[in-house]
Amino acid sequence: QVQLVESGGGLVQPGGSLRLSCATSGIIFRLYDMGWYRQAPGKQRELVVETTTSGSTNYADSMKGRFTISRDNAKNTVDLQMNSLKPEDTAVYYCNAKRRLSHVQLNEYWGQGTQVTVSS
Repeated sequence: QVQLVESGGGLVQPGGSLRLSCATSGIIFRLYDMGWYRQAPGKQRELVVETTTSGSTNYADSMKGRFTISRDNAKNTVDLQMNSLKPEDTAVYYCNAKRRLSHVQLNEYWGQGTQVTVSS
């Protein structure tokens, strides 16, 4: 059974920081591209950042310089350090694991999400 469990969300003031963590089980973690997505009320889910099995990263433009993703293949975890938070960063943040097995087969899993609220 695959599980992705996020933690670390909460309420933070503008300009503050939070660190999210995603603990995984049931997958061969090192074979999966890992990512963080977010969904604000009334909006579509969007990519925050992803990191591939080779360690390369792809950040959404609005997160560059403020957010940092890190993966630990020994602990099967992926973290998201968020600095200089803004009210528009308020959303539910989801952990994502993805592995393409062929051009037609994609293994993809999601966590349950963790709420991040940026407000004074």
